[in-house]
Amino acid sequence: MSKDFTMKQVTIVVPKGIATNLSSITGSFEILTSANEYWQKIGNKPMIEVRIAGFMTELKLDAGFFSIYPVNIKEIKKTDLLIIPSLSSDHDNVIKENAALITWIMEQYKSGAEIASICTGAFLLAAAGILEGKTCSTHWNAATDFRRLFPNVHLQIDKLITVEEGIYTNGGAYSFLNLILFLVEKYFDRDTAIFCSKIFQIDIERSSQSAFFIFQTQKNHGDELICQAQTYIEENLSEKISFEELASKLAISRRNFDRRFIKATGNTPVEYLQRVKVEVAKRTLEKGRKSIFEVMNEVGYSDDKAFREVFKKITGLSPLDYRVKYNKKAVLV
Repeated sequence: MSKDFTMKQVTIVVPKGIATNLSSITGSFEILTSANEYWQKIGNKPMIEVRIAGFMTELKLDAGFFSIYPVNIKEIKKTDLLIIPSLSSDHDNVIKENAALITWIMEQYKSGAEIASICTGAFLLAAAGILEGKTCSTHWNAATDFRRLFPNVHLQIDKLITVEEGIYTNGGAYSFLNLILFLVEKYFDRDTAIFCSKIFQIDIERSSQSAFFIFQTQKNHGDELICQAQTYIEENLSEKISFEELASKLAISRRNFDRRFIKATGNTPVEYLQRVKVEVAKRTLEKGRKSIFEVMNEVGYSDDKAFREVFKKITGLSPLDYRVKYNKKAVLV
């Protein structure tokens, strides 16, 4: 079925500051322009026009080795698709530096533009107020900072891509390639997306970043009692932990213990215990030659079915598949 022709305007924005990630700008530009060239090669009119725009005339990145010369964003009155690249750390400062860009992003969304944020580009999207009450993804390593700044956004770091009301977000680092393929399929068609996946050698069916997640024990929350509980959990992984007894030891009711634990860590005590266990299991599977059974016992599981289910729920892979993927010396058991 042929598509009705309408030239779409795509704008890749360039935030101020050295925190901007160059690869997510150039990668997005290259894949989208390649898709457009292929689309024309098979007999169609150009589908999109891609521009890189910002509030500055030049931005030097990566110790000055690279420079970007964006077009003046003030000259762009309307765009159909707006892409926000990935940012590095120091998110508070990046948001302050880009107040004008955040306002422009909000205005474009109100005017009907769709918006895609790459990795930590979600911070600018959320700062524009567009994600309030909505679901989004970002890099798992930035999750704590994101939740601190935007508590009313439903962050789902296991998701590689989220879609909601003309808003598209994705997980971390080079997973943005999958987001761009998703956009190619949406704006062109499936065949063009498959062509790009083959040319750029991107796994088009990847849907989760769970296997890449490194669980970090959140202890900078300021609740000393919960810090004690976290330490107890981490030091007694092989034991059967009763949270009723732990709460009693800490002289707090179970209900208040759960409430404070969730507020401090973003996880229930049970979820936290599971994530710590799985993180230790992952590291053992990556580095050692122990059997799945040995690893399971070391982190306090006696039921191999329960261990496999929890492991797969958190990582997206079975323990065996995880070991095969990340341990070159792995042997089948």
